[in-house]
Amino acid sequence: MSVAFTKEESAETASETLLPDRPISPEPNLVTEAGLKALHDQLDAARMAYNTASAIEDVNDRRREAASPLRDLRYFTQRVRTAQLIPAPVQTDTVAFGSTVTFSRDDGRIQKYRIVGEDEADPKLGSISYVSPLARALMGKTAGDIANLGDKEIEIIEIS
Repeated sequence: MSVAFTKEESAETASETLLPDRPISPEPNLVTEAGLKALHDQLDAARMAYNTASAIEDVNDRRREAASPLRDLRYFTQRVRTAQLIPAPVQTDTVAFGSTVTFSRDDGRIQKYRIVGEDEADPKLGSISYVSPLARALMGKTAGDIANLGDKEIEIIEIS
């Protein structure tokens, strides 16, 4: 059979299907119990997606379909490997990793966030990363304290 009829892609085209690694934060990979479980679940999902893509017979389709799961597999493997489980805070008198903080802003809005690891943070669902400016402003404070966030002040109402 002539080479003209094969479906193999060139090495250059194959390398285009390799996606760059997802960026990994230089901060310590602190996680809550729920965050560690979520990392394991995401790693398992990436592994399953990669295995499914690896079963595709056509080499070109396999490369394309495996690119994203392979990148996720590398990322979540690293994140699980470097995870540092931080137990839930026992005391609620001071804001710490894992605390849920209710505070009021200058404009009168009352907000509530749980301080968690970077991979599990989702402000829309009420959680923020411990490295976020808001979390850094709140850490170590107690109920009634005023924290500065840029040129704004926020008052801590409750810690749980």
